[in-house]
Amino acid sequence: MKKLSLLILVALAATCVAMAQNTPPVYFGGDVLGAHNGYGRGCVMCHAPHGGAMGNGSSTSDTYNGSQALWGENLTPYYNQTFTFAASRYTVTLPANPSTGISDPTVIILLCLSCHDGNLATVSMMKGQTVETLPVVGGNAPTRFGLTPGNTKNNYANEHPVGPYAYVSCNGSVSGGAVTTPKESGYEWDCIGGGNTTTKITLAGPAGAQFLKNNPGSFWNGSYPLANYGTTVNGVTCTTCHNQHSMTVWNVGGKNYTTMFFIRGNYNPYGGGNSVAQFCRNCHGGASNEMAGLMNVPTT
Repeated sequence: MKKLSLLILVALAATCVAMAQNTPPVYFGGDVLGAHNGYGRGCVMCHAPHGGAMGNGSSTSDTYNGSQALWGENLTPYYNQTFTFAASRYTVTLPANPSTGISDPTVIILLCLSCHDGNLATVSMMKGQTVETLPVVGGNAPTRFGLTPGNTKNNYANEHPVGPYAYVSCNGSVSGGAVTTPKESGYEWDCIGGGNTTTKITLAGPAGAQFLKNNPGSFWNGSYPLANYGTTVNGVTCTTCHNQHSMTVWNVGGKNYTTMFFIRGNYNPYGGGNSVAQFCRNCHGGASNEMAGLMNVPTT
């Protein structure tokens, strides 16, 4: 009996170790705000319920202070600024003010850069690196684009593109891939629509349908993930890939999925599965397992 009890305890311990290896660490007592909890400061790290940026101690003469999402950072250094992403191929000019509202994808970029630029303005309560440790390689990634090695003022060559030129289109070919500025051809889903047009993407092809079937945690199962920049309705903005209010959990279709870095999807490098690669393939379908004829690769 004692031997049986000992064996059960050993089995339970081994199971716990295995689970720990496949689960990303949880920060800040498990609050889904994660790093955006601001070391206990909470929601007011970004939003000021009284006084906007001035309520958070920032000096500003902005007449739009706090007008959008009770934003608690000084936005004036960013008005009308032009930023370039990904080797000078994708430019974004920020608005003169945030009056078009937080549904405007350029306003979203404006708000995010007011904390994550780190160049035109310095934000308190940020240490400039991720709270989460990078999976596999270890260490921490920089969180201020303007201070990242390889980037220069307003020129963020090492960052994923956003904006009206960073649009997702339909192609379906896994061959070719010649650069046709400002987008790369040949690395999209076999879908309908997309590109810099008013036609939204419909994942109607057989590979696209299979992808959605195999990936219940995909952001395509929620609301339309791409942004509307005027006549371009298929562009990428910051919140296409990130949910700023949930660092460790992604909820879609009534189910919860493990994630990291505020990624808007099932993103678990510790799971021994394929969720990280499949998240990128939400948009980059031409390089997916499904487009290569492998339809049943696990994603967790």
